[in-house]
This record gives sequence, structure tokens and C-alpha cells, in this order.
Amino acid sequence: MLGITNTLVLTGIDAVPVKVEVDIQNGLPAFDIVGLASVSIKEARERVRSAVKNSGFKFPGTRITVNLAPADLKKEGSHFDLAIALGILLASEQVETRMNLSHFYLAGELSLDGSVRGVPGILPMVLELADHKTEPVFILPADNKNEAALVNEVSSYQLDHLSQLCSFVQGDTPLTVIEYLDKTEGEEKSFVPDFAEVKGQESAKKALQIAAAGMHNILLIGPPGGGKTMLARRLPGILPEMNREEVLQTTQIYSVAGLLSGSRPLVQERPFRTPHKNASSASIIGGGRIPHPGEISLAQNGVLFLDELPEFNRDVLEALRQPLEDKVVTIARASATCSYPADFCMVASMNPCPCGNYGSDLECRCTPLQIQRYLNRISGPLLDRMDLHVEVPRVNYDQLRDRSTGESSSTIRERVTTARQIQEKRFSRYKISLNSQMRPSDIKKFCQLNEESEALLKTAFNRLKMSARAYDRILKVARTIADLDQVQDIRTEDLAESLQYRSLDRKYWNG
Repeated sequence: MLGITNTLVLTGIDAVPVKVEVDIQNGLPAFDIVGLASVSIKEARERVRSAVKNSGFKFPGTRITVNLAPADLKKEGSHFDLAIALGILLASEQVETRMNLSHFYLAGELSLDGSVRGVPGILPMVLELADHKTEPVFILPADNKNEAALVNEVSSYQLDHLSQLCSFVQGDTPLTVIEYLDKTEGEEKSFVPDFAEVKGQESAKKALQIAAAGMHNILLIGPPGGGKTMLARRLPGILPEMNREEVLQTTQIYSVAGLLSGSRPLVQERPFRTPHKNASSASIIGGGRIPHPGEISLAQNGVLFLDELPEFNRDVLEALRQPLEDKVVTIARASATCSYPADFCMVASMNPCPCGNYGSDLECRCTPLQIQRYLNRISGPLLDRMDLHVEVPRVNYDQLRDRSTGESSSTIRERVTTARQIQEKRFSRYKISLNSQMRPSDIKKFCQLNEESEALLKTAFNRLKMSARAYDRILKVARTIADLDQVQDIRTEDLAESLQYRSLDRKYWNG
């Protein structure tokens, strides 16, 4: 006999439908799973065997063949258990149904007692089914119900045990429907430090405001204790709230990474990821034997903060170059190729030398060779991809004792949100929404300069020996500065300010 059920498999953050075909024939007892199944799927044989027996059914003592179609697509994950178990019960005629199961999709890991455990990646599966022209029904573990509740276009049901599924398929007992959950009902807002607490550093505050408005990358350089980390940790507080599309996109990545829980069904706040300097390339960029999203993908629509940038492994820093440019990372393996989004604002901080005092009012104990070796850990191509280079000097005593309150994060956020709205309106007919995403054709159209600005840019370009990439990024930053001031055309002062943020690489690296 033949039993057919449906499930899905993840490729990156996308899901692909998979048909599970179970054939039972007379012969010596055997249980084979074919169709490029991973080790975790082949281990389902023992989980399914015990789950079927402990759910009150008889496991067939004949030859069982399970085919996962399409057979040329690599299958990973333990969520195939539920579809395989039901397929066996249908093929062995222990469960009979008059339902049309062709539009039913199953996902869940089985315990040995037949209970159903939660699995990662449910949200991408639901979003894939939402695009189907038919009216699919998704049956999933109760532990994952909050992920399925984010999508209203799919009829989703939750279950706790294999016996519940069998009873439902036979038409005896209905399953619990998962009600739609609006994103505003999600997690509580976490505490974010306020910019009003930062003493001095007005230039750095303005630069971070520009970075937030246009999603530009920023490098903070200065002596220890100047406030580089303090400033970076306050950047999420001035970023606008995520819209529904951004919430679902970010939550998809966290779902695939298995970082969601019942108390955290979705990611509403913009991520702020701070990997350690000893982190491996696979943990930051993504990858591993079984590809998984890295820190740059977990920072999607948010901030990736690399503290003490020169201390990171050189291979890790060089691997950042392609994602910073393309806003996507592709991980190629012999069995499959996965792509993960990587559209984030990168904030990096560093000291100007090993002791940290070079260029400040304190005595530097480093030799010129030590300073040069330290700075050369940051390659020219990576430095070129940082839109704003900002010096964060030491704060003096009078600034620390100043009792006046600086501008709050909420006030800055309003200004940033207005600038973002201007950009969204400007790019409404294009496939971009932020100034940092502009392509050369967009720069030519939206970054027009007057004669005075043209002359200034030409002089700076020739004198500083800039690259074509630096030229584009200067115009993008100038466009964002103009948007923050709510002016239509880029002014000379906007361009001059943008050029100012590209001068530190000449001071330190070519000084």
C-alpha cells in the first residue's frame, strides 16, 4: 500500500514543499528513507517506530520505503517525523480517512512516547504556504503555535501528540485552531539606554544619527574610555520601529536559527548583535556543516556592533566585505547552496594603537611600527566600505560634571523617522527604501550637485585619491544629511559634512 503526506524543507530562510511517499510491501523487515535525507532524518526511523507503538498502533513488520520528493533536493531537520509517521499509518491501513490530504502539510519532531516537539523554521514554512493558490492546512506542534499565528492567510492547527493527529484525520476529534496574532501583541519592549546620558561627543552623536537615518556603516575610533561602546549601544534607541514586513523578515531568520520561544514568538525590536572578538567566521558570517545564519543575518534590519575591530580574526573581517556590499550572504556547500539576507547597519569601534593613546592628549607608548601594524589589521577595502569615520576623543572633566541634559533618544528618533519617511516616499517606485541601498543609477538621479558642490567634490576626490566606492558613499551620506534637514537638494554644506566623515582614514592610515 501507498501513503502520501506533505511537509516542507528549509533552504536558507525559504521553504520548499516536499511530498512524503510511504510504500509498504511484503518482505523481510526493513525501513529505508531515500531522497537525499540527512542523518537527522534517517534517525527518524527509531523515533517513528517507538512513537507509533507508544501511540497505540502496530508498527509494520514488513519492508517500508519512504521517499522524500523531489529526490534531488537535500533534506535537513527533524520536522519530517510527523509526516513519515502518518504516511506509515495510512499505508498500513491502521488510519483511514475520507479527507483530501493533498493540501495538508505537517511538521513536527516525535518523542518516543508519541508526543510532538517544537522545531525551528516554522514561520518560513507558513509564509511559503501563504503564497499557495490553494487553501493549505498546516498542522504543527503546539510549541510553535505563536509563529504560525503571525500569518493570517493559512489555516493552522496545533497538536501535542501523534494520536491527536490520527483521530483528526479519521474525522473523530477536531484539532485546536491557531488564532491570528497581530504583531502589536508580541513581546514587551526591552530597556534601551538613552542618548541623553552621554556627556559631550556631539560630533559622534550627529554621525550616529546620520547612520541611523540612512542605514550607513560607521567606524568609531578613539582612546579607551571615550565612550565608543556607550554610543554604539544607544544606536537602537534612535532607529524607527520595524514595520510588519521587517518584523516577519527578521523573525524568519530567528525561527530558522531556533532562537524563538513561546515567550518570544516574534522579533519586534531591531536586533543589536555584539559578537565576541574570538568568534569564528562561521558564527559571524554563517555556515557550518549544516548551514545556519550567522550574526550578520541575525542583525537583519538592525545593528551589528564589532567592538575592538582590529582584534577580530583577519579572515572574519575580510569575509564581511561581500555582505556589506551585496546585503546578502551566500553559503555554498557540496550538498546545497543557501542564501541569507544581511542588510544591517555595521558599527565598529577601535583604538588608534595598541595602547590606545595615539593622537590624543595622553602619551603614546607605541612605536611607529607597532601603530602601523595595528592599523593595518583593517584592510583598505574594508575601511572603504565604512561610510562614516568618526573620531571619539577623551571627555574632559568639565563635560563629565555638566548637569545639563542632552538631547534624548526619543527626540532624535523622531528626526530619524522623518528622514526615513522622506526616503521611502522618494524610492516608492523602486526596489529600495534607504539611501544606503542606492545603486549607481539611483545616485545619478537623486544626488544631483550644484556647481560649487561639484568643484568641492572634485578637489577632494583628487587630493584624497578616493576610490569610486568612496565617491558613491560620500554622495549617499550627503543625501541622508539633506534628508535629516528636510531639504530637497543636496547643499554644499551637506557635501562638506559628508567629506569630513571620510578624513580619518587619511589621518591614521596614511598619516
